[in-house]
Amino acid sequence: MNLKKIIFSTALVSATFASMAMTVEGTSVGKHGDVTVAVTFDQGVIKNIDVVKSNENPVLAAKVFTDLKTAIIENNSADIDSISGATVSSNALKNAVKQAAKKASVTLADSVVVTKRVQTIPQNSTYDVVVIGAGGAGFSAAITAKDAGSNVVLLEKMPTVGGNSLVSGAEMAVAGNWVQKKLGIEGDSVELHFQDTMKGGDYRGDPQVVRKMVENALPAALWVRDEIGVEFRDSLFFFGGHSKKRSLIPAGATGADFIQKFSVAAAKRDIPVITNMQAEKLIQNEQGRVVGVQATQNGKIYRFEAKKGVIIATGGFAANVEMRTKVNPFYGVNFKTTNMPGAQGEGIMMAEKVGAKTVNLELIQTYPMCDPNSGAIELIDDARFEGAILVNQEGKRFVEELERRDVISKAILSQTGKYCYALFNGTIAERSGAIEHHQDEVEVFTKSGTLHKAETLEDAANFFKIPVEALKKTVERVNGFAKTGKDLDFNYRNRFVDLSTGPYWIYRGVPSVHHTMGGLKINPNAQVLDQNDQPIPGLWAAGEVTGSTHGTNRLGSNAYTDIIVYGRIAGEEASK
Repeated sequence: MNLKKIIFSTALVSATFASMAMTVEGTSVGKHGDVTVAVTFDQGVIKNIDVVKSNENPVLAAKVFTDLKTAIIENNSADIDSISGATVSSNALKNAVKQAAKKASVTLADSVVVTKRVQTIPQNSTYDVVVIGAGGAGFSAAITAKDAGSNVVLLEKMPTVGGNSLVSGAEMAVAGNWVQKKLGIEGDSVELHFQDTMKGGDYRGDPQVVRKMVENALPAALWVRDEIGVEFRDSLFFFGGHSKKRSLIPAGATGADFIQKFSVAAAKRDIPVITNMQAEKLIQNEQGRVVGVQATQNGKIYRFEAKKGVIIATGGFAANVEMRTKVNPFYGVNFKTTNMPGAQGEGIMMAEKVGAKTVNLELIQTYPMCDPNSGAIELIDDARFEGAILVNQEGKRFVEELERRDVISKAILSQTGKYCYALFNGTIAERSGAIEHHQDEVEVFTKSGTLHKAETLEDAANFFKIPVEALKKTVERVNGFAKTGKDLDFNYRNRFVDLSTGPYWIYRGVPSVHHTMGGLKINPNAQVLDQNDQPIPGLWAAGEVTGSTHGTNRLGSNAYTDIIVYGRIAGEEASK
């Protein structure tokens, strides 16, 4: 073969390939719908990635669309470790890039080890207050402590802030709130909220701790509204176990509203928020006072000294199957969880090592209506608070829809298949915002077959193989209750909506481990108590890491009240 021809041919191929810079789109399903990216390739190498479409949680997926995206470009590979705590979003980005590469006939590099960027942090630093856990309780504590004049640092083990507070519906139970007054809801009081909470937890909550929570609920709500900037709707939810409609709803109907505003508030106050920092040990002095935290990041040990105190706000242990099984075998491996993967209970373990007392660890709550595939809360379940009915595989109601979460969950687990369905129509959809505000879930659940929109009851029943006549009979009976205002079967505490006309939505749900009521024993000043019920000097706690508030069962929307109220108390007390 002529050598000149070979050289010419090679040059021609190279020149042609070099001129083939192109941008190709790829799509994959994320946690909240499709993620579409536009990937620019040049000479078979990724040059740029633009996220064209995404409904992923903006806080949780922030590092997916920055750090992970950059790593993919730098390494020309989509086989890179996911962002911890955002695995589904990470996989969506990687798979979308792979699809684009396949369309472009580009072969990406194999799996690579990415060198992590390390924050420049001194190995030994001193603050007035060290807060562990950057969820709602941790942010509330850190911001309050800073405003009280303390020098504060906030440590978070995950790559992103927010924890369970981020993925919650973030409703907040507040008696006597401004929306109640606007809607003309009368008869509510702090005392009634106290009685509901105590009764809802079968009187296993600490009365003093509960009373301080409900007394400070309105000031806490006004603080997040007026000081932090969280916006609330002019409507309320009626959660199970409450006697009155008192639960405030953030404008976006998720905890992202709170966490985004908390992050901005912390930044304005120059509060350092250090992510990927795993707190491992509480440091005590010779007198037994907690004076700091030992933590690790990328295998390196750091020491954060606390001149005034340490606040633990690390959440519960719902994502720790081993710990759940140990304290209550019933809630072991057979249950998924609604929680973020960071809910491992380390805060409880750390405090126990310095003598902290725990209470109610065996008390674990499931959320009744969760995605059968992932275990996550079905936020479209907001419809249940405005009249959606629960039916079993036989098409019959079996429990009051506004009962306590534990009661509903147990009732579902006794049904055929240990699951049930919720059915509602357009009127309820409009009242609750379940469809309008959760379009991401609607898209994902429709694709997975968990949710179905139907024009008729026959269609709704047939989709899930429910006996048509049985479902019609159930709906007819509910329509009668809607007219009279009285539920003769299960004593529904709100008022039903007539379901005579569609369109209808029907979705399948299963109970999933949601809240661990047990944890560190605290007093009303958020001080962690020892085995003799005496405060451990220098140690406070707030949120789900504590076990003194909710008793056997947490009422819906009391969690955000708890974390904000006691986060503020802890921040204020630790700053004294």
